[in-house]
Amino acid sequence: MLPPQKIQHGWLSPVRKISSPHFDARPDSDDISLLVIHYISLPPEQFGGNFIDQFFLGNLAPNIHPYFAEIYQQRVSAHCLISRLGEVTQYVSFADRAWHAGLSCFQGREKCNDFAIGIELEGSNNQPFTAAQYRTLQQLTTLIMQNYPQITPERIVGHSDISPGRKIDPGQFFDWQRYLSGISA
Repeated sequence: MLPPQKIQHGWLSPVRKISSPHFDARPDSDDISLLVIHYISLPPEQFGGNFIDQFFLGNLAPNIHPYFAEIYQQRVSAHCLISRLGEVTQYVSFADRAWHAGLSCFQGREKCNDFAIGIELEGSNNQPFTAAQYRTLQQLTTLIMQNYPQITPERIVGHSDISPGRKIDPGQFFDWQRYLSGISA
């Protein structure tokens, strides 16, 4: 599939779309001003399959893996996921509030979900991300910044930056310099 090339009404195209029920309206639809980078793997350290889709849809079966029994009732989502192959799945329109940041604060402002876009990379804190993921993330970030000009390079953060002590993603292997050098505002 081609990398994301346009955003219409908050939705990317052409990308795979799976609508998550875990979202709601933003308090101010004109205030989309932060990009948050995360990582996720389900089960932990395992890639591929559709467990992330099931988790964001609220359909994760607790008996498949011991870790799933701990998380299957959580109601979370992200706007997008970038797979290890660099493929994008969008779960929530950028116009809506996805539930990705939890307890969070950026520059003294709490509730980052209100004004942030959340991008998940399929990954972990123990393995490097792929070249395809960096390319897609750079292309997606450039497109997001063109459509949401309040998001500038200074307003791109990791989950660990807005939830310190609680979160560590995008983790030790995320190469910020590599990522940021490939985006254009």
